[in-house]
Amino acid sequence: MIMTGHRGLVTIGETMALLTTPAVGRLRHAPSLTLSVGGAESNVAIGVRRLGCPAAWIGRVGADELGELVVSRLRAEGVDVSGVVTDPGVPTSLMVKERRTADITRVTYYRAGGPGTRLHPDDLRWDRIVGAGVLHLTGITPALGPSPRATVEAAMSLARSSGVPVSFDVNYRAALWSRDQAGPVLRELASACDILFAGDDEAGLLGVAGQPADLARGLCALGPRQAVVKLGARGAVACVDGEVHEVAPVPVNAVDAVGAGDAFVAGYLAELLRGAPVKERLATAAACGAFAVTAPGDWEGQPTRAELGLLTMSTGTVVR
Repeated sequence: MIMTGHRGLVTIGETMALLTTPAVGRLRHAPSLTLSVGGAESNVAIGVRRLGCPAAWIGRVGADELGELVVSRLRAEGVDVSGVVTDPGVPTSLMVKERRTADITRVTYYRAGGPGTRLHPDDLRWDRIVGAGVLHLTGITPALGPSPRATVEAAMSLARSSGVPVSFDVNYRAALWSRDQAGPVLRELASACDILFAGDDEAGLLGVAGQPADLARGLCALGPRQAVVKLGARGAVACVDGEVHEVAPVPVNAVDAVGAGDAFVAGYLAELLRGAPVKERLATAAACGAFAVTAPGDWEGQPTRAELGLLTMSTGTVVR
């Protein structure tokens, strides 16, 4: 079992300003847009922090109001942002989320040449990584370019040499690179981590096929001691130290599915940081993923620890 003590999570990546249409329909017809922030790694940091564990985010933002928005929102959620680099050379990246139908959300990125592409190994807070309970990385950051990829590899190397567990979420983004480009890079990073998260569709990128339990075992065979296959509305399957575990989904009425995978990862890692057993990690992860889809936004619906039991209450319950 990976032991983390009471140390927290450190994560590295790009967080963007987020504009969202408030209702179903084309973006061009929206009379207004809501303004927030979003990024896979910072979504996880917020989720971990809400569950009572320390969390820090390292990244770059532009020297503009949107950059200030990113930093202030994360700081307000209790995430340590002392490792953020303000880059005056480029504007903060932007993500636009459009609810085209009740069941289909389209996400457009304006991040080419943005702060995330300029992440550099020199941006890393080496002391924070060495002192972390878990270092969390995703496959999004290396897709942004050679320098971000080198940053991820440097962070992973430092963590491993310091005995810090490395968590890696495949998080394949077709808008950033092709499967042929992504596959070799993601396989290399997956083989070097300790805790691997992947969707069942993403496992194929790593050369693993089969039923969910086979996928979990196959992912572990790449190198990590823990592999979790996220199945969305079908729950999840994990292989930990050779033993397979399953968790059923928590039924909810979904409002916004974006960010559910990040919330799942946050729940799992928060319990890992607390030293909880595998079944508890998966149960909390499933609850966090369910909470995330019940509210608009990439991270706004993530629960606090005190709220974890709310989804099991009867419909119409009023908590006073």
